[in-house]
Amino acid sequence: MPSLVSRGRGRRTINEINMVPFIDVMLVLLIIFMVTAPMISPSMIDLPSVGKAAKQPDQVIQIIVQKNDSLELKERDNTVSINLKDLADAVKAAQNANQAAKGSKGDTTDNSAVVISADKSVKYETVVKVMDTLQRAGIQRVGLTVQLVK
Repeated sequence: MPSLVSRGRGRRTINEINMVPFIDVMLVLLIIFMVTAPMISPSMIDLPSVGKAAKQPDQVIQIIVQKNDSLELKERDNTVSINLKDLADAVKAAQNANQAAKGSKGDTTDNSAVVISADKSVKYETVVKVMDTLQRAGIQRVGLTVQLVK
């Protein structure tokens, strides 16, 4: 409610904003922030670093998702077109072939990685379907590339 001022003949209202309550609220907020700021502990995020991998993969199996949503499996120099149903079996077969080749050398640990490469115009849903298929098949090391597919 505006204050009334008596000047001579009658009462007039003061149409100025009273800044005192605004300044009081701002000072209280400033004090609250100054008191609580030292109590907030910064969170530590443990980000992976480049050197954390125990061992580089012996074999990289690359799954290429083309613009028309067709899939290709690239292993060393061999590139084979496959569909989504046969993807898990083909990747497992490639991993088993790599493990069998290493088994003759005495090392039986499977150290092959699966990398998904997709064109930038491919729907995200297609890439997620490929990842889901590999996960359901129990394939452990799956990654995404950030290189352009030609």
